[in-house]
Amino acid sequence: MFGLDDWIAGLSDGASIGVVLMVAVLLGLRHATDPDHIAAMTTLVASGRERVARSAAGLGAWWGVGHGITLIVFGIPILLAERYLPERLQQGAETAVAALIVFLALRLLVRWRHGYFDFHAHPHSEREHRHPVRTPFGALVVGLVHGLGGSAGVGVLLLASIPSETVAVACLLLLAAFTAVSMTMVTLGFGLTLTARPVAAVSSTLVPVLGAASLAFGLWYAAAAWSLAPYLF
Repeated sequence: MFGLDDWIAGLSDGASIGVVLMVAVLLGLRHATDPDHIAAMTTLVASGRERVARSAAGLGAWWGVGHGITLIVFGIPILLAERYLPERLQQGAETAVAALIVFLALRLLVRWRHGYFDFHAHPHSEREHRHPVRTPFGALVVGLVHGLGGSAGVGVLLLASIPSETVAVACLLLLAAFTAVSMTMVTLGFGLTLTARPVAAVSSTLVPVLGAASLAFGLWYAAAAWSLAPYLF
């Protein structure tokens, strides 16, 4: 993914301010498709059983708000002071992202194991199974953690090459805003897919596969954060 970011950022080389700002918009739209973001949000959305399509976009939007807050709070000082987070702090942030992915994956698998996605055997309402993680505040916290991740840092690094501090800060705001827009679209699409009749019919089979894949990704992501495994994206 980072190679694609470099290519998008390269479009702004020697370009006008308008083109530079448009590049920031494109980076924001692409940023939401980072594998760690997708892994976290798909398990978060899939952990609900009813009204998935209705709530998916809201969860994505709140994720984007949290992500944007962290990105702006840490990104603006970095752009203005031209200093970057210490390596150990970056590793700690990546480890927190990995831990969050693992937690969401395990939570999804536990719910599946307890028959939560078996509509016929457990016809309970969503309210009886409400969990604080799958709320706007929970999605906000997920976004806050992900805003510290390395992929967000790469976006700041790319913006740091812009000569004008004012334009760089404006690009950072656009990056944060359109990451939220993109994640809202991505989660809405995933929610609509989950409620599609062919997919819903095999949800009891799909859910454990999704949970296991996300769990494996989270464990690998933690190992990659400490250079124990190659980072492939």
